[in-house]
Amino acid sequence: MKGLKYQLKSVLRDKFCLMTFLLPILVAVALNFMGSIDLSSLGELHFGVLENDLSPQTVAWLEQYGPVTAYRTQEELVAAINEPSTNVIGVKADGNSIKTAISGDELDIFRQAAVTLPTLYEQRQNAEQAEVQVLERPDILKNFQGIFIPAVLIVAMFMGCTFNAMNIISEKEDGVAFINEILPMTPSQYIFQKVVVGFLFGSLSSIVTACICFRLSWQNFGLLLALIVLSSFVAALIGLFIGKLSEGLMIGVVYIKIVMLAFLAVPIVCALTGVNGPLAVICNIVPSHPAFDGIMALSAGSLGTATKDVGILVIHCISWSALYVLISTRHKKQATQ
Repeated sequence: MKGLKYQLKSVLRDKFCLMTFLLPILVAVALNFMGSIDLSSLGELHFGVLENDLSPQTVAWLEQYGPVTAYRTQEELVAAINEPSTNVIGVKADGNSIKTAISGDELDIFRQAAVTLPTLYEQRQNAEQAEVQVLERPDILKNFQGIFIPAVLIVAMFMGCTFNAMNIISEKEDGVAFINEILPMTPSQYIFQKVVVGFLFGSLSSIVTACICFRLSWQNFGLLLALIVLSSFVAALIGLFIGKLSEGLMIGVVYIKIVMLAFLAVPIVCALTGVNGPLAVICNIVPSHPAFDGIMALSAGSLGTATKDVGILVIHCISWSALYVLISTRHKKQATQ
């Protein structure tokens, strides 16, 4: 228990560890907040006209497509059109029609609107007779949140890996690792002492993130909790391997980045490309893939797939634990000879 207290104190003193555990929660809050933002105004047309240049009927017609701002002088209008932070389309009278002016740095959708506007104005009477069907505006972020939220949870589960790896590396650099090797401690006791803090904080961060992002039934939340706990445990174990293999801080950071990239890239690429068959089975070698797949399945209401992924993660936990105990036992025997 004294070892656990020491690990907990080191976490509370390390601002980087606290930040990494809190980061997924902040991202989850940001995703929920962004999902409620109406981004349609970013694609809205904005027109600039000269005072007393266009008829009131023409100005009213332009206001059907976007806000109209009247400028006193030609210089003010040109300055508004050339302003890089805006997409103002200048509109001036041209006999019985209109002509438009743009700066050229606008998005393609605004350039096309500027080109089409005079023709649309000339045919406005025919356009008024056309039947208009208003479609429901889709949520821009809704399609992406199905991938963003599981990815954030994977990052939260990975935090235990980062903490354990950096903790072991720092002990190597401070000489504490040599003391651990001569202590009367079995490999299982060492694993428990090193894994539990990263595992607990990673699980807690993931659970809070899941509560923010999901609204699940108790049955589904039970499966999600199993996915989180098992994934966090595997990630914490992998952190032990990274700490053991790393000779220094920079090498450890490189290993962590490589593992983190694999943890995120494999499930996201599989989700985007729709990988199935033998290749999908091979991807389950990466522990984050069944976790990601299980979270996606729970979001879609597929309990069978989520249960299968829980089973795969159980196999991962047993395999990684046995492998670490085997390596640690051999290393301790070689050190005592």
